[in-house]
Amino acid sequence: MTVPTAVRDAVRIYKESVAILTVSLAGGLFAGSFIGTEGMTETFASYPGLLLLLPAFLATRGNVYGALGARISTGLHQGLIEPRFGRDARLINAVAASFVNGITVSVFIGAMSWLILRALGRDSAALGELVGVTLVAGLLTSFVMIAGLLGLVFAGYKRGIDPDNLVGPIVTTLGDMFGVVFLYAGVVVVEVIG
Repeated sequence: MTVPTAVRDAVRIYKESVAILTVSLAGGLFAGSFIGTEGMTETFASYPGLLLLLPAFLATRGNVYGALGARISTGLHQGLIEPRFGRDARLINAVAASFVNGITVSVFIGAMSWLILRALGRDSAALGELVGVTLVAGLLTSFVMIAGLLGLVFAGYKRGIDPDNLVGPIVTTLGDMFGVVFLYAGVVVVEVIG
């Protein structure tokens, strides 16, 4: 008895996805446990507005770099992008657009958080502080997200793994883990500069 193609495809997708989904789960737990540390709790208390912007900041890591991953995956499937770092115009343009989008949306989130809290009459860190924190965190996450996403997708593709099965979990894991850590790093940088 032959196994239907749809069943074979479902089993293949499951096998390719289960390991990276497990790593993604561990990364999410790490990010959650980091938020619960005493240092982060104090940081949220010292910089009102960080807790408001946290979900938006983490979500936009997935949005911006998920789009990059989709472009890379499509390019790999169509043979338009080689699975390596190089001077490929398509790859450079996709990375540059994602980098600019990631930084721009980070600054926007900081400014909007300040504006929303002010409009609601609630305490807020200074506009410059929130924008500074999100700018630093946005820059740092951009470098990690781009390098990590490309490196892992290229490595998986070379091993015969469909990049479509990797992009979502990789982006989620890197965005959550490093987004939280780099928001904290942004606070440290703003405190040192300020």
